[in-house]
Amino acid sequence: MTKTAHVSIPRRKALLALAALGAVPALQGCFPVVATGAGVGAAMFADRRTSGSYVEDEGIEWRTRNRIKERFGDAVNVSITSYNRNVLLTGEVPDEPTRAEIETIAKGVTNVRAVINETQVAGISPLSARATDAVTTSQVKARFVDTQTFGAHHVKVVTEAGTVFLMGLVTRAEADAATEVARTTNGVRKVVRVFEYISDDEARRLDARVGQSK
Repeated sequence: MTKTAHVSIPRRKALLALAALGAVPALQGCFPVVATGAGVGAAMFADRRTSGSYVEDEGIEWRTRNRIKERFGDAVNVSITSYNRNVLLTGEVPDEPTRAEIETIAKGVTNVRAVINETQVAGISPLSARATDAVTTSQVKARFVDTQTFGAHHVKVVTEAGTVFLMGLVTRAEADAATEVARTTNGVRKVVRVFEYISDDEARRLDARVGQSK
């Protein structure tokens, strides 16, 4: 049976609550240009995050990845996903001290609000396993679009070893709908919700702002 888990994260604003996403391609030492290109621009303006937050998350991922790479090289396989300055760490590390140090590195990156450390002490996964995870992510995203019960672009999907992590600024109803789709997707072992919950009114306000940006 597919399981659903939650991870809680401290939150500064009482209005928003965090509850308890994989294959992020490694960058090759150059800062990503996220504000150019029609595809990236469309994704940015469809996002409930501000354009500034979107760019900031890209920078957080880049800096965290580089610092981990500089410290551990190929001894670890860690994917970094930042959403609204909350950083999700997934992948494999050789031991608990390394796992703890990687979390400390991520927490030390400028503008990071919280770190969710879901790395596992295990051998580095083969490329075939990562390819399978990438396919699972694509399948979940495609099913989000097919259901048409919530904005598919509001939920970020990360898959690691068959576990699907879901991130985003969503309402409880949207979170439940996304979880159900992910949970019933072929190949998914478990779903972990790393959502930042917002009210229905806040969702409408953010969506209206997105609409005005088009």
